[in-house]
Order: sequence, then structure tokens, then C-alpha cells
Amino acid sequence: MASVISTLRKALQQLERERARIDRQIGAIRSVLDQSGTARPRAARAKPNRSKPKRRPMSAAARRAVGQRMKAYWEKRKAAAAKGKA
Repeated sequence: MASVISTLRKALQQLERERARIDRQIGAIRSVLDQSGTARPRAARAKPNRSKPKRRPMSAAARRAVGQRMKAYWEKRKAAAAKGKA
């Protein structure tokens, strides 16, 4: 149990050192951005307009055909399941 605690303490120390290093890097990047004047608040950033491609509507006949195929598919699955249990 003591070795596990020791290992966890070492891991925690390493992670804290890494976090401090990352915080320093983030600070340096922010200072460069602030000095260049290119940093913009989040609200000012525009998101690109990515609309989804339009889908063609399915005709009633096509929906009926899909429904029939799915009914047949599930009937076969149920029959196979029932056959497997017996």
C-alpha cells in the first residue's frame, strides 16, 4: 500500500510540473497575441456557415418499399432467433 501511495505522489508531482510548464507556455502565447493586436474576443469570431447538404424527400412508394423490406428483415431475424433458442 505504501508503494502505491509513493507512486501516486510521484505521478502527482510530475503532473503539477507539467501543468506549470503548460501554464507558462499559455501565458507566453497570450502575451504575444495581446501585443500583436490580433487577439479577438470569442464573440467577435465568426463561425463559417456550414450548412448540411439538402436531402431529397422520399416518395410514398419508396417509403412503402423500405417498410416492406424492413418488415421482412425483422421477420427473418425473429425466426432465426426463435430457431436458435429452441
